[in-house]
Amino acid sequence: MDKIFIKNLEVFANHGVFPEETVLGQKFVVSAELLTDTREAGRSDDLSRSVHYGEVSTFITEYLQKHTFKLIEAAAENLAEELLLDIPRLKGVTIELKKPWAPVHLPLETVGVSISRSWHRAYIAMGSNMGDSRAYLDMAVRKLNETRGCRVLKTADYIVTKPYGGIEQDDFLNSALEMDTLLTPHELLEELHRIENAAGRKRIVRWGPRTLDLDILMYDDIVLDAPELHIPHIEMHKRDFVLEPMCCIAPYLRHPVYNRTMEQLKGELYGKQSEKEA
Repeated sequence: MDKIFIKNLEVFANHGVFPEETVLGQKFVVSAELLTDTREAGRSDDLSRSVHYGEVSTFITEYLQKHTFKLIEAAAENLAEELLLDIPRLKGVTIELKKPWAPVHLPLETVGVSISRSWHRAYIAMGSNMGDSRAYLDMAVRKLNETRGCRVLKTADYIVTKPYGGIEQDDFLNSALEMDTLLTPHELLEELHRIENAAGRKRIVRWGPRTLDLDILMYDDIVLDAPELHIPHIEMHKRDFVLEPMCCIAPYLRHPVYNRTMEQLKGELYGKQSEKEA
């Protein structure tokens, strides 16, 4: 990804823990590294196809002057998020926020914080077999798209599938969606749980009936194994009700562990199923 730099932009603003900092204000120095694709702008010489560093500089200045934060960590975090939400073509940003002459009664020049934030591509599996299943899946798509820092890009067709796991229950309605998000994997998981709870989801029987089931299938190409979260989803390559919708929206997406595309995983799964039936 290409980079556009803003170095040492001086902003007089009101951030700090002490009252005199928030009332009287002080100088802050901001540098930004803007991740974007400059190819179109470079070939066309058209500013509208790039990120306008002058507009970004104005945005940074006005945002830091309109808001007040106790911590420079909070100022940098919120500034990075607002930039990514508001600036078209901006894929990622590194913000360095420095505070000259910090009131620590020691001979230092500056203190500062540097953070990097970006959009991430995630894939979510959806399922329901209780109540109005179509309405529950529609609700999940709508609520995710309404969540700050989330943008739903594609939704697979809804398909009817047989239950998984040996529990006698009604057929499921399944789908999957592709989204961009600023949330971390664990933050995204919390949001999925919130949406499930809003649909009345009860976790009583494993693989049992549910009003709404939302799972993170993939998040960029990371491999994460935590007690409460595994990415990629550890069962996705075994489930036709996951692979069918994934092939609808991302057939050539490659699994980071098995190094197979969704189409290849589906073909291998159906091949195994055919062998068992034979």
